[in-house]
Formats: sequence, C-alpha cells, structure tokens
Amino acid sequence: MITFFIRAAIFVVSAFLGLLAADLLLPGFFLHWNDWWGIVLAVVIFAVLQSILAPWIFKIARRHAPALVGGIGLVSTFVALLIAVVVPAAGIGIDGPVSWIIGTLVVWLVTALATWLLPPLFIKKKVGDRRDA
Repeated sequence: MITFFIRAAIFVVSAFLGLLAADLLLPGFFLHWNDWWGIVLAVVIFAVLQSILAPWIFKIARRHAPALVGGIGLVSTFVALLIAVVVPAAGIGIDGPVSWIIGTLVVWLVTALATWLLPPLFIKKKVGDRRDA
C-alpha cells in the first residue's frame, strides 16, 4: 500500500514538473500562479487523466491503429492537457497551436523523465529504511 502512495506521489510530482517546465519555457502555456488551488487542481486532473487515459488509449490504438502505439504517451498527454484546460477551475491555460504542440512535447518529456528518475530515489530510501528497522 505504501508503494502505491509513493508511486502516486511520484506521478503527481512529475505532472507538476512537466506543467511547470512548459510554463517556464513557452509563452503561450501558462499556469495561473495567483490561484494556487487552481494549479493544484490542474496538476491532479492532469495526473489522474494521464494515468487513466494512457492504458485506455493504448488498448484502442493496439486494436484499431497499431502504428500509433509508439505515440500513446504524447496522445494521452495532449488529451489530458485538453481536458485540464477545459475545466474552468483548473489554473492552466494554453494559447495557440504552437503552444499546444510544443507544450504537449515538453510536458510529456519532463513527466517521462521524472517518472523514470524519481522512483529510484524514493525506493532506495524505502529499502534503506526497511534495512534499518
């Protein structure tokens, strides 16, 4: 159970890092920093949707369009961003097609790297804690 919560926390942190990177790098991609609750909501919406959409889109693509299987992460990131932007209370906005395309790439790349690099840090700590106990 603890591992589930650690993985969920890593996924939420990686979502925040991806959205933050896109906010810092792209002028048309912005988080509404004056509304911290909106940012939290945007991160949670994005993280939950990403975790639900990726396997679902993979299943559909594998069945109907096998050529798209390699781009599942990008497609699910785009759809999760689209839904997060549509939610009025979420503190995220994306203006223009270039920001949508580059923003999707940046968020996908940063979240992919974070979900790959963060688990060893937390898992090593957890293993060390268990050894000490």
